[in-house]
Amino acid sequence: MTAFTAFSQGKVTLSGTIANKQNNETLIGVNITIPEANVSVISNSYGFYSITLPKGNYTIIMSSMGFDTIEESISLTENTKKNFVMIENSKALQEVIVHSNKTKANIRKPEMSTNKLSIATIKKMPAVMGEVDVLKSILQLPGVTNAQEGASGFNVRGGSVDGNLVLLDEAVVYNTSHLFGFFSVFNSDVIKDLKLYKGGIPANFGGRVSSVLDIYQKEGNNKEFHATGGIGSISSRLLIEGPIVKEKGSFVIASRGSYAHLLMKLADEPNSAYFYDINAKLNYKLNDKNSVFVSGYFGKDNTNLNNAIINDYGNSLINLRWNHIFSDKIFSNASAIYSDYNYGLQINSVGIDWKSDVKNYNFKYDFKHYVSNNLTLNYGLNSIYYTFNPGTIDAFGETSSINPKQIPKKYAFENALYISAEQKLSEKLSINYGLRFSDFHRLGPEEISTYSNNQAVLFNQDFQIYEEATPTGTISYKKNQKIASFNNLEPRMAVAYSFNNNQSIKASYNRMSQYLHLISNTASASPLDIWAPSDQYLKPEILDQVAFGYFQNFKDDKYSIEAETFYKKTKNKADYIDGAELIANDAIERVLLNGEARSYGLELLFKKNSGRLTGWISYTLSKAEQRTPGRNADEPGINAGQWYRANYDKLHNLSVTSAYSLSPKWTLGGIFTYQSGKAATFPNGKYLYQGMTVPSYGLRNENSLSAYHHLDLSATYVPKPEKQKGWQSEWVFSIYNVYNRSNAASYTFGQNPDTGDSEARRISIFGIIPSVTYNFKF
Repeated sequence: MTAFTAFSQGKVTLSGTIANKQNNETLIGVNITIPEANVSVISNSYGFYSITLPKGNYTIIMSSMGFDTIEESISLTENTKKNFVMIENSKALQEVIVHSNKTKANIRKPEMSTNKLSIATIKKMPAVMGEVDVLKSILQLPGVTNAQEGASGFNVRGGSVDGNLVLLDEAVVYNTSHLFGFFSVFNSDVIKDLKLYKGGIPANFGGRVSSVLDIYQKEGNNKEFHATGGIGSISSRLLIEGPIVKEKGSFVIASRGSYAHLLMKLADEPNSAYFYDINAKLNYKLNDKNSVFVSGYFGKDNTNLNNAIINDYGNSLINLRWNHIFSDKIFSNASAIYSDYNYGLQINSVGIDWKSDVKNYNFKYDFKHYVSNNLTLNYGLNSIYYTFNPGTIDAFGETSSINPKQIPKKYAFENALYISAEQKLSEKLSINYGLRFSDFHRLGPEEISTYSNNQAVLFNQDFQIYEEATPTGTISYKKNQKIASFNNLEPRMAVAYSFNNNQSIKASYNRMSQYLHLISNTASASPLDIWAPSDQYLKPEILDQVAFGYFQNFKDDKYSIEAETFYKKTKNKADYIDGAELIANDAIERVLLNGEARSYGLELLFKKNSGRLTGWISYTLSKAEQRTPGRNADEPGINAGQWYRANYDKLHNLSVTSAYSLSPKWTLGGIFTYQSGKAATFPNGKYLYQGMTVPSYGLRNENSLSAYHHLDLSATYVPKPEKQKGWQSEWVFSIYNVYNRSNAASYTFGQNPDTGDSEARRISIFGIIPSVTYNFKF
């Protein structure tokens, strides 16, 4: 009986999980195709799949980057559970294969402004400083830039750093960088999969307005023990994994640490910086329908700039998860998550020691319901309780004028419900649509200052400047009493129309709400990193984004091209008044005004997917602007109420990424990055005050830092590429910033003590940095 004669008979469901045969790690995003029924589905974040078909005989094809394709005949007469294992591609290293089933599925899928990178893809990129890096990989994608030289975080489509929701095994990561952004907090040895959403963001994500970076850690080998590591000139790392109970449970633990600060001490270098991090994960399969996971991350950074500014920060994450399969069509995941980000700053010149942190306790319950092959539902709920410590301030030194104090702690509670559907309307048309309802409450206990006319910022008509208002009184709120409340409906939609298996157009719209804000001044010599909740003065940001794109694969998927255009508009964008003092400020509302932001642009991505030479070229042409008009006709607002360049506006962003397999033993790689200079405000004149030359400044951000660009090269040598068991090793030689470009982290302006003339000084952090690393696994 053929599949085509069986359609009139009863339907049955084929479901199960897909795993890596080598270590039993479940595989995310595997494409499962049934050619006879013209059906294609993708495995979820835990390797689960479900397909409903009429009874009959079929061919099932499974494909995923870095794995051999599976093609198997199957006879379906009743509901069937069938697990599959895939074998890692063992073909010669000089050729990378991208399977057509996978790329064709992506063409038809109603998902855009999304970049998925498997760890296999990331590890084929040039290894700088001896190891591939998750954040450096996404910085090579269109629409993504680094904040600036020496700064942590990344910007997406003209959005601020705090607009990125970064998740590691579903836990929120508040700071993503080590060592001034030189390393990311994500150890590539332990990363399993990542996905970056720049637009068309699904309804299950919320709380940020710029992007979502969703990263999953490995689960560990449940068959046998293995170790992976590397010894480098700047840092080293080690990963150990193995079974707890063979083929039922496993563990993985990984650690990294840097030691360049020890070499600096030997050289009498006054500056130093170091980091360490630890990743851990346990999992256990209770039975065919239930699995539990415990994962964690702990990391710390410390930088010492000439014993003048000492900065330390770190993330701590713990997640307990339970997977349950209710039926062959309903999969669920429940998570209880704890996240802590702490930040410390010591400034010896003024004798201040400042510590702050944000903690959150998060519960989420998500369901995936495979209603039919043409309709899949996702729905769930999410609740997060926050505690914010804006600052515990201590003074030291005889010259310190700082008064020790505890800035009042803040508390908040955020809830969300969501439902979304992915539906195939016809052979050519697919749609993903959903709705998220978010609810946010600022809670007591706290003493809240009140101001005349409810305005914490005043406008001085005589001097034409904004000033901090003086409180007129306080209101006392008890524990868990509501101080301010907000709620928003957030619709999401994406649609794809495929002309054929190789060509499609897509469009998307999403509304997002963000209730947390990063109070930061990255242009300062002492950067600030404090998170604050929305309240009656600091309003939640509301973003609307539309995007349109064209996608094509050609020459049997050897090449692909993506072109997208986008427009984003954000309400309630916080803006600082001129001269805002952020350090030890216990009333941030007195230096903030609410404005708006917009960004728009064109993104191009050209990829070569197979052959000895692989890689991509990405280019973005975009604008990011901000405006804070006056609150009434008598006020000019910020920058005379005009649109001005946002701090992260970069008109041009070009990246060329390539890898060349010279031989089975040698692989060469290179990354060239060019970005327009970051917006800045330079003096446009000067005046004398008490014998001192004081610079005067013009409109905000009307100037630019010099363009940011550098070339990184790497060469990887594998002594015995044919060896698949036992001790395996490789040498990675790399050069960061080959032509020693002095990219500007910032500029300072002052008076030359010898000549008395005004002068500008460019501050650069990284020059050329060669490194060598020995990587191993066994």
